[in-house]
Amino acid sequence: MPAGRPGPAAQSARRPPPLLPLLLLCVLGAPRAGSGAHTAVISPQDPTLLIGSSLQATCSVHGDPSGATAEGLYWTLNGRRLAPELSRVLNASTLALALANLNGSRQQSGDNLVCHARDGSILAGSCLYVGLPPEKPFNISCWSKNMKDLTCRWTPGAHGETFLHTNYSLKYKLRWYGQDNTCEEYHTVGPHSCHIPKDLALFTPYEIWVEATNRLGSARSDVLTLDILDVVTTDPPPDVHVSRVGGLEDQLSVRWVSPPALKDFLFQAKYQIRYRVEDSVDWKVVDDVSNQTSCRLAGLKPGTVYFVQVRCNPFGIYGSKKAGIWSEWSHPTAASTPRSERPGPGGGACEPRGGEPSSGPVRRELKQFLGWLKKHAYCSNLSFRLYDQWRAWMQKSHKTRNQDEGILPSGRRGTTRG
Repeated sequence: MPAGRPGPAAQSARRPPPLLPLLLLCVLGAPRAGSGAHTAVISPQDPTLLIGSSLQATCSVHGDPSGATAEGLYWTLNGRRLAPELSRVLNASTLALALANLNGSRQQSGDNLVCHARDGSILAGSCLYVGLPPEKPFNISCWSKNMKDLTCRWTPGAHGETFLHTNYSLKYKLRWYGQDNTCEEYHTVGPHSCHIPKDLALFTPYEIWVEATNRLGSARSDVLTLDILDVVTTDPPPDVHVSRVGGLEDQLSVRWVSPPALKDFLFQAKYQIRYRVEDSVDWKVVDDVSNQTSCRLAGLKPGTVYFVQVRCNPFGIYGSKKAGIWSEWSHPTAASTPRSERPGPGGGACEPRGGEPSSGPVRRELKQFLGWLKKHAYCSNLSFRLYDQWRAWMQKSHKTRNQDEGILPSGRRGTTRG
């Protein structure tokens, strides 16, 4: 029995090879001529084609034709046997294959096209690459957290998927001089991103672009020009604390600490606050917090849990005129407003008696005051002093009215009303 040929028992028990080993062919290499007594070669070897193309391939057997002939050969693609009508015998040792309108490769490492003998053994293999050339990357954005580093990310293209392994390289250089440099720390903040950790110059612009390359071609993005000082951002403000304001049931106090990363640099910072009630996904944003590290939220619902976040935007670093880049939001901090001590509808309290002055106009006036406060002076210390005076007066009036109602007996009230 010739070397390399299985015996009759082995032939009868042999099954088509499992999918996993086939999928590894394009990584580990397919069988080539010379590896056994009955070897074959596929032509073309490892072709690269555009989506929609056609493929004409052949599997030619080398060695003793009586042991393995074209009539006994068949093809598989990614472990699935191809229909016999896609193949035709060219001669005693060659089987041809015709595939039309090819789809993109199922794996970026290439699809596995394999030629098999009658008994299922693998004679030869080829990696089939079908895809698209890369598109022009776009939407490059960059930021720095310590004025020594730079992180950039980009969008790979309008359609993105090429079905082939596509390599993206972030390039950068000083605008007016210097050589091209290549970023080395990829996938730091997502699949299409890169981090330059050090050795960047200040007070001079950089040119930054992205190059995309695969087996079918290459593409280059537009050049982004920036100064490191203009793209500085920070981590979110740490130590955000939210607390009640005494017994005021519609206010919460928010305090935080300035981000420490830029404490040694000359910069200003502005902040934003956003908050939402516990059972809602809708955030309300407070824009006019300016450079202070505390703020009081007013006009809130009594007895309600709120989640609060803060973010920071550094600007004016070493005289930069750019607006700065907002940090991420801080982790949500929760706090609740006190429950209202005033009786509400359906709460078991007495309704106003006929002829007694209603608190409706006062409530409406208070509502108007809160609306004005919320719109014009959310975090102004002066406005909150006025508001505190307003609340103190309202609580005193409410207490006096309750005492008067307790002193006057019902008969006397009736006499007073005549």
